[in-house]
Amino acid sequence: MTAVPAFTQVRASPAAAAWQRAVRRAGPVLPVLLLISLLALPLGPGAQGEGSGLTPADAVSGLVVIFCAVRAARAGQRPLTRTAYIVLGLPVLAVAVAALGADSASNSLQGLARYYQIFVLVPAAVLLLVRDRGDFRLVGRALVGLGLWQGSIGVYQYLTGTGASYAGEDVRAVGTFGATDVMGMSTVVAYGLICAVALALGGGTPRARLTALACALGLLVPLALSFSRGAWIATAVACVLQIVLAGLRRATRLFAVGAAAAVVLVGGFGVGTSMLQERLSSITQVTATPDQSVTDRYTMWAAAIGMWEEHPATGVGLKNFPAYRDSHASIALSAGSDVAGAGATFRRQPLLSPHNMYLLVLSEQGLLGLCAMAGSWAALLVCGLRRLATAHRRARGLDCALLACGLLTWQLIDFAYADIGGPSTVLTAVVLGLAAWWALAPAAVDETPAAAGAAAGAEEVAAGR
Repeated sequence: MTAVPAFTQVRASPAAAAWQRAVRRAGPVLPVLLLISLLALPLGPGAQGEGSGLTPADAVSGLVVIFCAVRAARAGQRPLTRTAYIVLGLPVLAVAVAALGADSASNSLQGLARYYQIFVLVPAAVLLLVRDRGDFRLVGRALVGLGLWQGSIGVYQYLTGTGASYAGEDVRAVGTFGATDVMGMSTVVAYGLICAVALALGGGTPRARLTALACALGLLVPLALSFSRGAWIATAVACVLQIVLAGLRRATRLFAVGAAAAVVLVGGFGVGTSMLQERLSSITQVTATPDQSVTDRYTMWAAAIGMWEEHPATGVGLKNFPAYRDSHASIALSAGSDVAGAGATFRRQPLLSPHNMYLLVLSEQGLLGLCAMAGSWAALLVCGLRRLATAHRRARGLDCALLACGLLTWQLIDFAYADIGGPSTVLTAVVLGLAAWWALAPAAVDETPAAAGAAAGAEEVAAGR
């Protein structure tokens, strides 16, 4: 009889081995990918009913921050550069001062936690967990994948009449975010589209660029079906900026091809439903015959400015806009917006924010808060554009530069039409973290010192030195 060995070595299949290598390669950035993937899940009736409560992604974002803090403490090194501490720390004092003016302790704590989560802690965690341009591209591809998933659900909702209510029909594409967060899907799809455009313009292999281009073209459909004018404007400006920053010669060719395609599709084939054409034309009619949503938005903007004029330095306090709204708004403001469709019963949703991040900060935090917030974002944009010029000179990392600058530009433009709130808000923190990594991390423009040192050591051993 042949003896059977006590222990046998089990070899993993090639697929399992590849998966293990991918997991080891991703390493610390895996929590960020998990955070993004959670937004692909349905929120459930309770979360959709509230529209702005705590979601699983918010809970995981806290775990990401804790994981990052423990990892930085174990390393025993100063995790951020001095410039990063200053840029990301600018909002800390201003938000704390505004929290003192809140009308209740609960509003103070909730507002403080929300602003620190979105604008300080999660961006800093993303900055620290992304180690190199490979990790950065991985997060960008995850945003493209999330956009494709949510966009496909949105297109299905439009085709089957199961979306949110718009113009009396349940055709508005909202993805899994529901009728109470109609901006959620458009935000996710816009992020994915901008990432895809960046990877198509600055990607490595022709196959990768063609794949990214196909994803970008596919994401245009759900973005249009979201009927979100603010997302359309921000996306158009950000993509044009990306194309121009990629190179003027290429930009001229792409704009010529795009103009010809638009003439053929719209003029020749009449592509575009009457709803889309009406929504597009309404962008230029905001001062002539605006619809009620535009009137409400202008009225709340005027109310926010009125609050700031009474409290110019520090504002009326965190989460106090609803309490001061009626005393500063005109009678043109409606009672709320209609919410229906996508599994939600009809109801009126109260208008509790000015739908403008700059005016929300100005009214609740005053000039101190606006200067701190806008100063931090402007610093990220300036530093990111400077490094984009470096990427052009070195012919490395152009896709990362276009991705970071495009996302940040989109966010800064969209803040003129929207503010924080809703389940998709946690992605805003991830986007700011990506912009911060490209603008502030040393590894964005140089290879990591550890890798460079290991390579130098290997070369010395091979040379026998």
